[in-house]
Amino acid sequence: MDVWFSDREILMAHGAGGKASRKLMDGLISPILSSHGSPPTLEDSFNVANSEIYITTDSFVVNPRVFPGGTLGELAVNGTLNDLSVSGARPQVLTLALILEAGIESKELQFQLEKIASAAESAGVRIVAGDTKVVEHGSGDGVFVTTTGLGMRHPKALLSAQRVRPGDKVLVSGTLGDHGVTILMARGDLDFTSEYLSSDTANLWPLVDALLSEFGDGVRWMRDPTRGGLASTLNELASDIKAEIEIDEGAVPVSDPVRGACEILGLDPFHIANEGKLVAVVDPKIAQDALSILQQHRLGEKAALIGEVKETDLPVVVCRTRFGAHRTLDMLTGDPLPRIC
Repeated sequence: MDVWFSDREILMAHGAGGKASRKLMDGLISPILSSHGSPPTLEDSFNVANSEIYITTDSFVVNPRVFPGGTLGELAVNGTLNDLSVSGARPQVLTLALILEAGIESKELQFQLEKIASAAESAGVRIVAGDTKVVEHGSGDGVFVTTTGLGMRHPKALLSAQRVRPGDKVLVSGTLGDHGVTILMARGDLDFTSEYLSSDTANLWPLVDALLSEFGDGVRWMRDPTRGGLASTLNELASDIKAEIEIDEGAVPVSDPVRGACEILGLDPFHIANEGKLVAVVDPKIAQDALSILQQHRLGEKAALIGEVKETDLPVVVCRTRFGAHRTLDMLTGDPLPRIC
């Protein structure tokens, strides 16, 4: 068992989706689990016994629990549905586990449960099993939610990092950073507000279904860039395929409120979390048509073609700036946005 995790304690950064998260997973969690028969790498979703069935699980601890455009309950449903969807699996059922802190008002719990139920119903998914635990006051943070999802592979889905080739194009389904900056505003961490900005939390299956139904194996790979943002998502892909990914900074859609907030705080919008966006790598022959399909859907109106996979042995993500220079786009370091999902 090759455990190489050397940090003496767990920090908030280990849950932020960047370098520290990757170190915790690759250096401690995966080695211990794989030494007892689990796969060497834990993915966001797993194909059960090479069947048509996919399974995923996720926990949600957003603070505040209600924010412009969404709630903890909606995140808990949509986030798990999206991990299945970008794996090419149509969500079927969910399980729900709640950890409640003693003292939380039953009215708030009722509100979050109604949001959970409504989000599942809108997605055509049933909640079929669950569990509830209560911890002492001061031992939790109000409500923690864990959802596990089961899905069935789309008949045309052949999604895998190993299918990505040099020349493939990178698409994103819309503006980046909306969720993370919305949470910052809701927490009171920004001195300005914007009536035009809200969380992008959404069920991505309709977008995924449209792409796969039309283009099948022309869609090589997909992910939803949540914690760690677009930068961390693409760096993980570059590392997996041992290739360079170059993106055009000017082509990446970012709203003015998000851009302004990032400039004030010294943040990179490529590192900010999203909860209703997907990144897709597609065959260059279908790239423009795939982009058109995305743009025809409400969730993909601002979709864009933002980059390309390059032939190289160096796993790196390079950003071509608006001024024609190039910079390395690294994974998120640290934890600039606690409790965003």
